[in-house]
Amino acid sequence: MQTNFFRRRTAIAAIALASTSLLFTTGTLHAQEKKTIKVGVSVGSGEQIFEVVKKVAARDGLTIDVVVFNDYQLPNAALSAGDLDANAFQHQPFLDNQNKSRGYDIVPIALTITAPLGFYSRKIKSIDALPDGATVGIQNDPSNGNRALLLLQEAKLITLKPEAVKNNTATPLDVVTNPKKLKLVALDAAQLPRSLDDLTIAAINNDYAEKAGLTLVKDSVIRETPKGPYANLIAVRRADKDKPWARQLVKAYHSAEVKTFIETQFKGALVPAF
Repeated sequence: MQTNFFRRRTAIAAIALASTSLLFTTGTLHAQEKKTIKVGVSVGSGEQIFEVVKKVAARDGLTIDVVVFNDYQLPNAALSAGDLDANAFQHQPFLDNQNKSRGYDIVPIALTITAPLGFYSRKIKSIDALPDGATVGIQNDPSNGNRALLLLQEAKLITLKPEAVKNNTATPLDVVTNPKKLKLVALDAAQLPRSLDDLTIAAINNDYAEKAGLTLVKDSVIRETPKGPYANLIAVRRADKDKPWARQLVKAYHSAEVKTFIETQFKGALVPAF
């Protein structure tokens, strides 16, 4: 009698253990078998590049749904909220600022491209022709505004406080010399191309410039060197950084096919950062 009791208990325990093991294995496989992801990109060049990334990823069994944004403030909010699995539109200083100011826990998993920033104009053909008192448009978000001011300093048009330069925190309040008495106008990045008629020059990010029919090599009056510190990146929520689909996404973007497309399609306006 006692022997039968222990046999039944042993059998029940074995079944329970097997069931638990099956559930664990099934859950693990389910987590690893995510084959469709949503990736947020910026309008323009980001869309074009991800059409190639999608094709490469599909051959490896990963389907990418691309979600296009025309506002830099939205892709990280969507990623943090779980509406996206990843995004690919920003550089590290921008991400650092958003994590700090908005409480996101978003991390980079790979570099993508460098998109040198340029100043454009419909009123002058060369920066040497910039008049005194010119109105100069810069981005109103902290990281890109800082970037634009650094580029103006490199062109010897202004001087910034050394501490602001060191910390990448420059704002118009950090301008210490301004010999041409330039009037700095801070606007949303997406508004700058539409404001060119009202400004003498404006700093315009590559994706917005492209959408406005402007090219860095032909149309900019000041531009960053291609190997600057502002390489764009693929970002995910911290909990997803080691997921198999994240590795597949990076593998697809870093493929020879995507690199060749960037180099041939954009001819130096965008440069692979991998």
